[in-house]
Amino acid sequence: MPNKIFSEYEYQRSNAEKIESDFNQLISNFESCIDFEMALKCIDDINVIRNDFLSQYNICYIRHTINTKDAFYEAENSFFDNYSPIFSNFISKYYKALIHHQFRSELEAHFGKQLFRIAELSIKTFDPAIIEDLQEENQLSSEYTKLKATAELIVDENKYNLSSIIPLNVDKDRSLRKKSNEIKWAFYEQNEAKIDEIYDKLVKVRHRIALKLGYQNFVQLGYDRMLRSDYNAEMVAIYRDQIAKYIVPLNSKIYAVQQERTQLDTLYYYDEDFHFTDGNPTPKGDPDYILAAANKMYSELSPETAEFFAFMQENQLMDLVARDGKATGGYCTYINNYKAPFIFSNFNGTSGDVDVLTHEAGHAFQVFRSRNHSIPEYNWPTYEACEIHSMSMEFFTWPWMNQFFGEDTHKYYCAHLTNALLFLPYGAAVDEFQHEIYSNIDLSPKERKLIWKQLEKKYLPHRNNDQNQYLENGGFWQKQNHIFNSPFYYIDYTLAQFCALTYWDWSRTDQKAAWNSYVSLCNLGGKFAFTELIQKSGLKSPFEKDSFKGILNPIINWLFEHKLIKESNFQ
Repeated sequence: MPNKIFSEYEYQRSNAEKIESDFNQLISNFESCIDFEMALKCIDDINVIRNDFLSQYNICYIRHTINTKDAFYEAENSFFDNYSPIFSNFISKYYKALIHHQFRSELEAHFGKQLFRIAELSIKTFDPAIIEDLQEENQLSSEYTKLKATAELIVDENKYNLSSIIPLNVDKDRSLRKKSNEIKWAFYEQNEAKIDEIYDKLVKVRHRIALKLGYQNFVQLGYDRMLRSDYNAEMVAIYRDQIAKYIVPLNSKIYAVQQERTQLDTLYYYDEDFHFTDGNPTPKGDPDYILAAANKMYSELSPETAEFFAFMQENQLMDLVARDGKATGGYCTYINNYKAPFIFSNFNGTSGDVDVLTHEAGHAFQVFRSRNHSIPEYNWPTYEACEIHSMSMEFFTWPWMNQFFGEDTHKYYCAHLTNALLFLPYGAAVDEFQHEIYSNIDLSPKERKLIWKQLEKKYLPHRNNDQNQYLENGGFWQKQNHIFNSPFYYIDYTLAQFCALTYWDWSRTDQKAAWNSYVSLCNLGGKFAFTELIQKSGLKSPFEKDSFKGILNPIINWLFEHKLIKESNFQ
């Protein structure tokens, strides 16, 4: 398909009747094919329908999140909330035909084992009996996203949303940091009952789905939905314990030095993201300046990134700046029929603008590199592997950060590396919280918040909420999109951060070898499971015993050298 700019991408609501008729006919043809070549042709034809559907879904999703006030795309988003579970039924039928096919051994030799692992797990997670439940889950998820997008936060007579208020949340004026954070959390407190209601319904509908599918509860179903074929909840629990053992004590020392460096008598919750007395590092220009610097960076980093970023710019495949009515957060998605990634973010004038651009560009670069895999299952790997691409790209681009931050570049390095470490316990807390919630289905909203408070003590013992009652009552987790929209998709960031920190150290000693490993990883797409991908890339598994102990030495030495901790001989 010829290149077009994104605004020219054609959107047409998927024709449900035609999809059903065509899919059923193709599955029948697939089941009765008389030779291997015919089986491959049937798979290709089935994937044409799948790619058409995914393309229309993603065009709709992008345009809806760019402007949640657009009535047309809100209605189309509702259509997909209701129709996607029905479409999943066709995919399930295809996967059943695939794993029981007379040419399975030949197909497995052709496509690899991962397609069949995906098929087998996907079959376990779907049954026509849960279609209405899935529709309800989608609707509740969209309701939470829309609720957050409606936030209108007034600070000193100026209006902000949850994205655009962030610069005030980290301002060097402590009174403004406190005020703006309190106003932000007041929004959540004012909507606490509604958020509690949405989440309670989500927990219960997910549990109901699990029971209908034969699971004890949603925990294992959540893992199977995430296509985790090579590790389980017990391994993740051991991994979280490593974070508590090695990272939490290190972070306490980082925060202690940060408090001293910023000349504060107490580090309150609204001080945690404030790193320097003269202010956090910020880009030295507007969004156009950032894009120009990014273009230069990616043209110099490698021929592969030069080709990729030119494609993204020429086809206008980025919407980066925060606006009224725009959904919060950042993401990268992929429009199959155009072989085009799309980057969505909310620039707000902080260093996070550069972080989100390099992060989402890591996702986009990976799917751009694996766009020619013949089956959609391999365009992306599973989520934790996806996050290696994004988080590692943040570190591979360090040599160009002076283009964005000028004299603040060293401050950026310090904040970026420490933030990578400071995030890990929070990611573990979010994950353990979800294990607790879905293992104890009858908890009240108040009891859920008490569990969060206990997890804060375990993973975030430094936190001081300065008597903010909403936070003291355990409400902090209600801001986290993933808990509502993508259950169990959060520990993935920490697993990937482990790998990204390895690339950070590797690139400092042998940049060429590290980059070649990274590009090879991106090229593989989703052809292998997570632990297989990292093994093929020369990375260590985060599930190995005392894995953090092995990667911390160079990090601790760097932190000590740059006066971000006072000791270099602890772990």
